[in-house]
This record gives sequence, structure tokens and C-alpha cells, in this order.
Amino acid sequence: MIATEIVNKAELWLTEPFDAETQKAVKSLIDSNQETLTEAFHTNLSFGTGGMRGIMGVGTNRINKYTLGQATQGLANYLKSQFNDEEQIKVVIGHDCRHNSRPFAQTVADVLSANGIFVYLFEDLRPTPEVSFAIRHLGCHSGIILTASHNPKEYNGYKVYWNDGAQLVPPHDKGVMDAVGNVNFTDIQFNGNSNLISIIGEEIDEAFTSASANHSFQDGGKKDLSIVFTSLHGTSINGMPQTLEKAGFSNVHIVKEQAIPDGNFPTVDSPNPEEPAALKMAIDKADEIGADIVIGTDPDADRIGVAVRDLSGKMTLLNGNQTAALLTWYLLDQHKKQGKLSGNEFIAETIVTSDLLERIASDYGANTYFCLTGFKWIAEIIRNKEGKEKFLGGGEESFGFMIGDFVRDKDSITSGLICCEIAAYAKSQGKSMYQLLIDIYVNHGFYLESLISIRKAGLRGSEEIKAMMAKMRLETPSEIAGKKVVSIRDYSSSIEKDLVKDSSTKLDFPSSNVIQLFLEDGSKITARPSGTEPKIKFYFSVNSTLPNSTQFVTELDNLKEKIVELENAIRSIAISE
Repeated sequence: MIATEIVNKAELWLTEPFDAETQKAVKSLIDSNQETLTEAFHTNLSFGTGGMRGIMGVGTNRINKYTLGQATQGLANYLKSQFNDEEQIKVVIGHDCRHNSRPFAQTVADVLSANGIFVYLFEDLRPTPEVSFAIRHLGCHSGIILTASHNPKEYNGYKVYWNDGAQLVPPHDKGVMDAVGNVNFTDIQFNGNSNLISIIGEEIDEAFTSASANHSFQDGGKKDLSIVFTSLHGTSINGMPQTLEKAGFSNVHIVKEQAIPDGNFPTVDSPNPEEPAALKMAIDKADEIGADIVIGTDPDADRIGVAVRDLSGKMTLLNGNQTAALLTWYLLDQHKKQGKLSGNEFIAETIVTSDLLERIASDYGANTYFCLTGFKWIAEIIRNKEGKEKFLGGGEESFGFMIGDFVRDKDSITSGLICCEIAAYAKSQGKSMYQLLIDIYVNHGFYLESLISIRKAGLRGSEEIKAMMAKMRLETPSEIAGKKVVSIRDYSSSIEKDLVKDSSTKLDFPSSNVIQLFLEDGSKITARPSGTEPKIKFYFSVNSTLPNSTQFVTELDNLKEKIVELENAIRSIAISE
């Protein structure tokens, strides 16, 4: 039997201001589809680590004209309260290739302009990093992009930025959420003012790709490097080829079957470059033409997948930590070679990203700052350090990286450019990019990471994820895979417990539903529910020293064995699938 409160909530959508099409769809759910009705109305969409994201459809827990309108009306109200002394508040809006993204973007533009806010609306789909760039380039107070990143095709989303080009962080995230919570659907002003909407495109494209290409360090080997690029039917087709060309790469092969933007993502099961299957067509093309590197991006072009030839010559997808390690090393090494390292530089990484990045930075005399998952926290560090320390780059394990501070979100365009430059540099030295990675392991430490990601959709899934996290906290083991647990960091309570010294210290992080276990051999296990998907993630990290490159394969097998032992232990301790 469906809960009465859910039916009552749904029946409110059978009257104005909801249009006839919406009313008809809701009535159908009430009459015949109790499970879908419950999922659509049992809660309200809220901002997570990546904004508001969900399945498209009618309901308070769905992405639709009204939930987006409510969010935008709340944002408009908050912007007016924060910038009430400004002559004209300005917002830039972009969107990706997904179904309904363009009409959703137009709806958002209409609501903002109806509230007297000037809107720069991109003429067509654009990469997320370009929207972040455009905010400061155009002197805007906020920015919005309609995107669901790498989620399945039935999803869409709404990501909000502040005037520094970064996603919302405290106090503005809570401020916007509270403002949205105070908006009734009848309060939404949908009748836009066309005089306050300006269509933008080519001029911003030119500025963005030029700024990205300017981050290139050197030209060695660029013309000899063979690149295969795929946009996976997404937005990077308007950015990556142009940036590579400006930076001097001329041997770029685009996977044409995936170059056409398409919200159905017809050639892949999932448009996620974290998954090897997503880059199969690109890798096949690379093998066909003997290319050196494959670059692929997710639909909104913030995540990057990189495949290079391993020691046997086989195209192998690097994981996010490996790509981030290579980028971090290259940025520091090039700054050092050009005499630009003063000891006042820093990198940033999330708490679930490889500690190898910190090791590399330390060895080059640079600082490392850690933050919660999500590039909004890296951007907050940049903002807090502005004028004091120079930001070089930052990354997270989930295939995101940011170079410099001209974009304040993860940026596959500039990261892809520098990955190609690393590959060109390696080739000019008679090496592969994979061999450079092994050199990093020898010089800075050998780290290996893995991830177990478990999808638990719906109301029942949400309860199961809560139960898993509760079990990790209430029944924390003293030993895992034969190794003692020496400390526990619970970011929910912001407490770190040292089990050896039997002491506790306060963590200087915002509260977050994350728990980390540290073992006596330096291994690390992290449990974290996703902020943007119905998933719980378990991250594993092990490490050792690598005396020389000849022992790489043997030591890799040893680390893989340790990872499997930890994964099996956590499955038996915390996971009930």
C-alpha cells in the first residue's frame, strides 16, 4: 500500500501551476504505478557534492521544469540578497548533450531573467570547464550548467557556481538550499524577459581554448605524437580538438562514430571514461593506426580517461590516480626546469585520492592540501590561498584534474592537452608514458589503489547504504586482513582516533559522511556514499617501495594481492549485497 503522505504530495501536482501534460503524467502514476510514484515523490532533490542530479520525470525527486524552476527561483532570490548593491546581477548558463538539456537551460534563463537578472546563455552545448571559465571572463555573479556528467541517459542535473567560477561551498551552498526550500512552486516566475538574455558562443570558445592552450610548457615531440580522441557523444568535441591544434598537436584522430553529440550515447553502455568499455572504440582505432595515446572525456567534459601503451605495447587505461600522479609530476618538473619553483607552490587533492601526489609534491618542495571529495573543495582552497601561494594543479581519483586556476572545476580539456604533452615528451626521450609512470614509482613511492562501487537505488537502497555506514562505525574491526587498524578518521563527527596512543584529535574538515581506516602497514580504506549517485564506495590504497624499474611487475603483483585481501575483508565485514 502506498503511503498516504506520498499520494497527498503527488496530488498537489494535479492543480496549477503545473501544466496539463505534467498533471496527466502524475495522475497516471497515482492510478497505476505505485513504485514509480513513491520514488518520484518520497523526497526532494537536494544539492550534493556535484549539485542537483537525478532521473528526469515528474515529481519532487525528479529533474523537471518545476524542480529546476524552484531551484532557480531560490538561486535568484539568494543572489539578490547577496548582491543587492550591484547595478546588474549577471549569470552564465550552459548545458550538455543530454535529452531536455537545451529546453531546461532555456527554462532556467527565463526564470532568472524574469527576476531581473541578466543571463548569458550559450548558443549550444558546451564543456563544463568552459562555463566555469566564462563566469570570471564575463564578470558574472554565478553560473549554471545543465548536466548529469557521466550518469546514464535517463539522468540530468543542475550544477551551480559562484562568482569565482567554483561550485557552491559554505555558506553559499546552505544559503541557496535554504532559499530554494522557501520557494513554493506557485512562486516561480517562468515568464522570461528576452531583453535580459544574451546568446554567447564563438567569442567565449576562442578565449577559453586560447587560455587552455597557453598552459602548454614545451613543443618537443608534438608533431610526432599520434593521438586518438573521443568525446563519447558529448561536449568536448567543442573544445578538445581546437585546444590541441592551438597547442601544436597536428596528428589527432577523432573517433567519428562518437563525435556527434547524442543524449542516447548509442555506442556505449555508459559514457564514463572510468570504464574501459567506454573507450573500446578509441582503443581499437589506436591499435589500427598505431597511435601513442587515447584521450576520452565524459559528456560534460570534466572527467578524462587516458589510455597508453604498457610495457608489452598493449593499450591500457590508466586509472584516475595514475593520471593525476603523472600530471602532478609533470607540472612540478616543468616548473622546476623553467626555474619557476619558489617553494610557495601547492597542489590539492581529495581525501580519497592517492597519497602519491603528496609524496611527489613534497619531493619537489611544494605543499599539498587535502579536502573532501568534490572539486568545489579544491576551488575553496585556491580561493583561500589566493595571493599567498600559487596553485599548480589538483585532482581526485575519479578521473578529474584541474591545471592552474583559470578554471575552478575539473577540466578534461586542459588536462587532456597536458597528458598529450607528457606522452610527446616521453616519446622524445625514447620512452612511453607508462614507463614515465614507473619512473615516478621508483623515485617517489609505489602506490596502488582500487575501488568497490555498489549501486543501491531507490528508498530501500538509501536505507541499505545507511546501514553499511553505521556498521562501519559501530563495529569497526581492530584488524583487517591480518593488519592492525591503528587509526580511524570519522569525518561525520570530525574526530580522528589514534588507537595506538588511545587519543583523539579534531579534524579540520567540514562534516561529511565518510570514514577512513588506517592500517599498520600504511594501507588505507575509505567508505563513502556518493553525493551524486545512489552508490556507496569503498576505496583501498596500499603502498611499498620500488627499488628499480626491473622489479615493477613483481612488486605490482604483490600490491595487487594486498588489495584483494583488503577488498575481501571489507566485503565480509561491511557489505551485504
